[in-house]
Amino acid sequence: MKLAFITGITGQDGSYLTELLLEKNYKVYGIIRRTSLFNTTRLDHLLEKIKLRYGDLSDGAGLNNFIHEIIRSNSDFEVFEIYNLAAQSHVKISFEIPEYTADIDGIGVMRLLEIIRTLDDDVRSKVKFYQAGTSELYGKVLETPQSETTPFNPVSPYAAAKLYAYHMVKIYREGYGLFAVNGILFNHESPRRGENFVTAKIINGVKDIVNGKRDVIQLGNLDSKRDWGHAKDYVYG
Repeated sequence: MKLAFITGITGQDGSYLTELLLEKNYKVYGIIRRTSLFNTTRLDHLLEKIKLRYGDLSDGAGLNNFIHEIIRSNSDFEVFEIYNLAAQSHVKISFEIPEYTADIDGIGVMRLLEIIRTLDDDVRSKVKFYQAGTSELYGKVLETPQSETTPFNPVSPYAAAKLYAYHMVKIYREGYGLFAVNGILFNHESPRRGENFVTAKIINGVKDIVNGKRDVIQLGNLDSKRDWGHAKDYVYG
């Protein structure tokens, strides 16, 4: 039996990853943040096949309880994969709520790693942890194109928090022998992308102009350059 626990399961990547793992016969678990709305739109077609509960990366006790619950209820599992896709992932917003961004995107990762570290040896040996990093780590880039050896140069609270997470994954892998890896993901899009990101922002802005609802589209830094991929391809990778 293969198990997967996905934080950020209701997001673009989380929903595609859930579909992929279900196709591979995984039992899939995930956490969602408590809001006044049940925000599972991207997962509505999968709700009967997965197990969700309320949780947040700021709540170490809750994360610990859920991970141990998954382990107790599946004593014969062969692998337990933990995918950390949850984050406050908007660069501009990270300047508005830097403390929250640091707690979720940085310390939240350490909380997960610490939970894994304290598992019994026979269980810990079956756990594999994936941390979703970001091309924002490169910030004001020091070379083009970037590679795994390009120095990081973050320029936002979001990127700084992700850099802390990146190094904590490395430290726990090398210091404690955990199976813990970082991915460095560049921009990726899909029909499930959030509306406050640039692609959907432009598309919806043009639609509003055509429909007479506004006259202009307001964007941020027009000098930014980004590489785009499709979220399904990133999840498969």
